[in-house]
Amino acid sequence: MPLPPEVRPYSRTPEFTEASVPAALRKAHTTKAGAWALIHVLEGRLAYRIEDPRRTPSERILTPETPHGVIEPTILHSVEPLGPVRFFVEFHRREAA
Repeated sequence: MPLPPEVRPYSRTPEFTEASVPAALRKAHTTKAGAWALIHVLEGRLAYRIEDPRRTPSERILTPETPHGVIEPTILHSVEPLGPVRFFVEFHRREAA
């Protein structure tokens, strides 16, 4: 699923590694209403899981060669490093009128 064309980046996390990824990202969590996000994997492999009851459960392995992981607003998801990894999350929202 691509990002909606009307959303624009507004924030991003620092780069995380397998040692620095916050515990909260490893557990099921959501973004705020209206906040989309892209997971950018710079090195290594990262499991991205959609765990929300409103969606079919799924898991994708993200790498620098695969498309970014798209996070929908309010949808439960988690990530898990699969060995050494470096990644960040970029947040997007509709521009204020």
